[in-house]
Amino acid sequence: MENIDAIAALQDPVRRRLYEYVAAQGREVGRNEAAEGAGVARTLAAHHLDKLTEVGLLESGSRRLTGRSGPGAGRPAKVYTRARGERSVSLPARDYRTAAELLAEAAEEAGLDAGLRAAARRRGAALRGSAAPCGGLEEAVEMLAARGYEPHVEDPEVGGGTEGAEPAGRVVRMRNCPFHAVAEGFPPLVCGMNLALLEGLFGTDGAVRARMDARPGECCVVIESSKNNLH
Repeated sequence: MENIDAIAALQDPVRRRLYEYVAAQGREVGRNEAAEGAGVARTLAAHHLDKLTEVGLLESGSRRLTGRSGPGAGRPAKVYTRARGERSVSLPARDYRTAAELLAEAAEEAGLDAGLRAAARRRGAALRGSAAPCGGLEEAVEMLAARGYEPHVEDPEVGGGTEGAEPAGRVVRMRNCPFHAVAEGFPPLVCGMNLALLEGLFGTDGAVRARMDARPGECCVVIESSKNNLH
């Protein structure tokens, strides 16, 4: 029932816009920012944000948004982030997660990593079908978003702080891993499968490529320009 209640809470269009805005930021969001992002009044945003917290879709805390401390810094403001837990509903009840974990455990014990990666590449290629290889990062973002990865482009930074260093190329990072629940228990196996799947999806001779670059709280794979040089 908790999952049903949580998902039902998103039926309200304002509540859904607020949830989607907070989830897309990948960081703490205050009430004023959320209200502006969803195009509603702050009082209405506060009401719906708290409802989303009650049903477990958001987590809330408090901090000073001014960046100052001490006297005159103002009161801490309430902030929200997407809850870490997963929600799903199946009618009638199905337990695909347990099946996936059992299959992953068996594959890991049998040393089937290479076979799994090969199957994942074939599935990625099948998902791409007869379409031409991905033409660039913008197209990659669309393809990843359609598959639930929640991609965002990370701007280049000057590498290593070395004077005169050239900025690294932009990459697409993903805030969501569709295989997160199983990847937690079997990270090498599932992350390798995920990389192979995206290699198959984007091809090996296109403008972008997938590579492993794990970061806490995000997908273990990033997408970058094959030449690491976007215009």
